[in-house]
Amino acid sequence: MMDLRNIVILTGAGVSAESGIDTFRSAGGLWEQHRVEDVATPEAFVRDPELVLRFYDMRRAAIQTKVPNPAHEALARLDHAWEGDLLIVTQNVDDLHERAGAQRVLHMHGEHLNAWCTACDVRSRWTTTLIDCPPCPACGATALRPDVVWFGEMPYRMDEIFAALRSADLFVSIGTSGAVYPAAGFVRNARDMGVHTLELNLERSQGSAWFDETRLGPASELVPAWVEEVLESCPLPWKRHRPTPPPGHP
Repeated sequence: MMDLRNIVILTGAGVSAESGIDTFRSAGGLWEQHRVEDVATPEAFVRDPELVLRFYDMRRAAIQTKVPNPAHEALARLDHAWEGDLLIVTQNVDDLHERAGAQRVLHMHGEHLNAWCTACDVRSRWTTTLIDCPPCPACGATALRPDVVWFGEMPYRMDEIFAALRSADLFVSIGTSGAVYPAAGFVRNARDMGVHTLELNLERSQGSAWFDETRLGPASELVPAWVEEVLESCPLPWKRHRPTPPPGHP
């Protein structure tokens, strides 16, 4: 095992797919029977807000019925055990990393269980529907929308992500297609900085050639095996010897 202290992990739809959450885009270019352009752009929201809100209301409800799988649980174990810097950057808008017990998570594409008020710019935890245009808890305006980054919008907290990549010893991409930028470019950013890169995926991604190493298989099998390898191979002080907390607890 390489000399390892700081880790950046990128997770994509392939991690949550094994929990029953559909991947973003099917082979036919549809997302749950909708064209992406009709439900995942600012223009779509202006054109048909009812369709967009109803679509996200259904997804918000569905996500709350899913549970973390062994990949989420293994990453939570690593997050709890690792005393070096660690950041889980997820493209996923579900909360399964957090429900598994992970704390060092950055949602670059937003979160289904948040609502964003475009009047006061406050984001509120939201688990119910938006279709009836409820008032913002902070300012009372009826200007709430899903707190999800749509095509044509800038992902969140990019400065923090690039800062983490600059200090990383290892960049790991898990369950990503390598097709959606800017996340698809992180491996090249990491390589340019001399960071070792590892891909864990069901099949090779579009950017697979940029990785130093690729391991293929289901995330629920690859991720626990890799986490076990890291925790067993790396010397102190970069791992903690204490049990993993129950999911959802610090």
